[in-house]
Amino acid sequence: MSPQKLAAPTAATETQLIARAQQGDEEAFAALFEAHKRRVYSLCLRMLGNPTEAEDLTQEAFLQLFRKISTFRGESAFSTWLHRLSVNVVLMHLRKKGLNQISLDETENSQGEPIKRDYGDDDRRLVGSIDRIGLNRAITELPPGYRTVFILHDVEGYEHNEIAEIMNCSIGNSKSQLHKARLKLREWFQQHQRPPGRRSPAQVAREAREEQ
Repeated sequence: MSPQKLAAPTAATETQLIARAQQGDEEAFAALFEAHKRRVYSLCLRMLGNPTEAEDLTQEAFLQLFRKISTFRGESAFSTWLHRLSVNVVLMHLRKKGLNQISLDETENSQGEPIKRDYGDDDRRLVGSIDRIGLNRAITELPPGYRTVFILHDVEGYEHNEIAEIMNCSIGNSKSQLHKARLKLREWFQQHQRPPGRRSPAQVAREAREEQ
């Protein structure tokens, strides 16, 4: 059976695949690629907003994985380790392009007024689909710093202290960027379509992450 036809590995079989890949087994590495490429591409696309760049950076992430998989010690979940590696690949790419991800002039005390919303009783599953399509479009229009922090926190589930370490910024900067990203996403929904259901953009992002 080719790797493309393999079912998603269980925790036990993934552990075996990792061990084999660390010994240079190309079929095992191909199986890991097939199991994780969709989420890595999704992460790259959301952070970059460009499908071609996302494809290139997905390939680069797995090239780095091939080189570094021997260093994986199982201290965290493999998916967590891989996605941290992928985030670092994207951030390095953005730095090479000269895009500042975090403005050190940002402050922690940004405040936003709650946005009033009026909703009908639309089918929740349909609304959820519309929400996510709209959210993906809105994310691509965020400034790079806002987009990166929103993706890391609300989509990928990183804590602010982890984001601060990854982004080489303060926890306060991370919180400020996230707050402003959420406000801009709400503004986008107000301008382009109905607001995102009964949930905030952050809630929509978390639901999408849980279904991956």
